[in-house]
Parts: sequence; structure tokens; C-alpha cells
Amino acid sequence: MQILRVHHRLPPGLESLAAVAAAGGVRNVRLLIENWESGAQRFDQAGAALFAAVEGETAAAISGVRRETDTDESAMRMHRFYVHPSYRRLGLGSRLAREVMAHALSHASVLTCNARASEAAAPFWEALGFAKVDGVSYTHIFRAGMNSAA
Repeated sequence: MQILRVHHRLPPGLESLAAVAAAGGVRNVRLLIENWESGAQRFDQAGAALFAAVEGETAAAISGVRRETDTDESAMRMHRFYVHPSYRRLGLGSRLAREVMAHALSHASVLTCNARASEAAAPFWEALGFAKVDGVSYTHIFRAGMNSAA
């Protein structure tokens, strides 16, 4: 399984990943595709990036990062994170998240994420060192130097 940075086109198999996510009640992969195709979000702004875990023509996971706009401090937001159910509990999600976090932390010392998508999301991010907060658009925050799991 390779983790690749996505630049000019979405990875193969992302439509299938979106269908699996939607079947589980998660729309973020579909939104990622729609926003990419419309040009609304290409992860090409300062610090932004999109990463995919792929194996051949299979997209097993996806995650992006972009500037956080709902805080007064300079921060990056973990965005559109999803791992195919068949690849969960194998370390792939943590590996992908750490790769994206490393990129994000090279642009800001504060990261945010919204862990409302599923019951498993909050414990996942907390295991990576994110702390629960009462943000309007995000539920968790990571501060470099204060969180040791990353």
C-alpha cells in the first residue's frame, strides 16, 4: 500500500471508495470528488494537500489538509479523512493521518479536525493526540509540543 500525494487528478478507485462511504452514511468522499471536479477545492492553496492510500487501482483511504478558517490562530484542518472498512484496524488510517499531520505541521503548529462523522472518529483522533474541544466547525485540536502521540 502506497501513500501518495495527489496533485493533478484524483486517484483511481476513488469513486468506489465514495460509494462505500456513502453506503455507510458518510458523504465526505463524495463531497471531495464534487468539490475537486467543480474546482471549489483542489487542495492547491498554501499548505493544503491531498493524500491517498492506494494499491493498484484501489483507493483504500483518502485525507486532505487545508487552512483552518474558523480560528483566530494560524492552524491547519484535517479534511475529508476516510478509510475503506476493509482496511481499518490494520494501521493504514494512522499511517495516513500521521503523513498528513507531518505535512500540516510543516505549515502550522495547530491542527483541527471534525470527528462527528462516526462514533469511531473521536477515539481515532484522540489516539493521535488530538484533544476534544467545543469548536463550531471542528471537534478536536492538536497543538505541536503539547500532544505526544504524533
